[in-house]
Amino acid sequence: MGFEPPQRLARTLGETYGDAAAAEWLGKLPALADEALGHASLDAERVMAPGGRSSLVALVRRPDGSPAALKIAPPFTRPDLERDALAHWNGWGAVQLLGEAGPGALVLERLHPEVSLRSLPEAKALLEAAGTVRKLWVEPPTEHGFETVAERTARQAAAMEEHRTDKAAGELTAAALAAREKLVASDAETVLLHGNFRQGKVLAGDRAPWLAVGPEPLVGERAYDLARLVRDRVEDLVAASSGASAARRRVNKLADSLDLDRERLHGWTLFRAVESGTRALTAGRRQDAELLLEFASWL
Repeated sequence: MGFEPPQRLARTLGETYGDAAAAEWLGKLPALADEALGHASLDAERVMAPGGRSSLVALVRRPDGSPAALKIAPPFTRPDLERDALAHWNGWGAVQLLGEAGPGALVLERLHPEVSLRSLPEAKALLEAAGTVRKLWVEPPTEHGFETVAERTARQAAAMEEHRTDKAAGELTAAALAAREKLVASDAETVLLHGNFRQGKVLAGDRAPWLAVGPEPLVGERAYDLARLVRDRVEDLVAASSGASAARRRVNKLADSLDLDRERLHGWTLFRAVESGTRALTAGRRQDAELLLEFASWL
């Protein structure tokens, strides 16, 4: 299966996990793909581009001719945890896990990758997103290996500390870190979370109208999981004259529709926006950082 890894995959892995680790794995990727195809007796159709940010996704055919998708991810992204979450959901609100094709390689139900919730008008997209994510919030499996919201955000908070003195981001960083401390101190909820839920992570399917893909699973409170969805289409919000008020209304509307505490959703939305913004600053993606920090300043 000769191919060049999608540029977005190469760029994002390098920014998130370091250029050396990314380059080493990407160099092995063609061989890993061939091994996975042979392991599960799959016929490749095409690689999805721009594809995912942390994995290669290829459209394939199973031995009986049925369509599927092959997802190959590096070990440092913990594809085993995605496998465990998908197995636990067993197709309820999420793509169905059909099997494995070797280490880090998952065979998945084929959805319609070109049709995500981002293709819908905003109000309809948010409604469908809320209905989908609600299904994912279930009791985690016993003796699971998922990290907690407190653990994941502690690592993120440590990386954010260097931005406390930034002229542009210092005040927001301090506010976001304070919000996190308050939230984790009073979090009493433990459900299985998607971890990276947003409109682009919900694709059209045949078995169900909309199904979630690409989880980065963890356990904790639902408000954390909803916080990334709040800032979807952030570029449209920033461009609108009513962006600030629209962002605050979105927090309240989503919280109310899923019976969540508004203040907790507000706090996690602030933290996650600033965390993404400061990470973009570190990676040199200044335009992305400015969008995210402006959004955060409205909350």
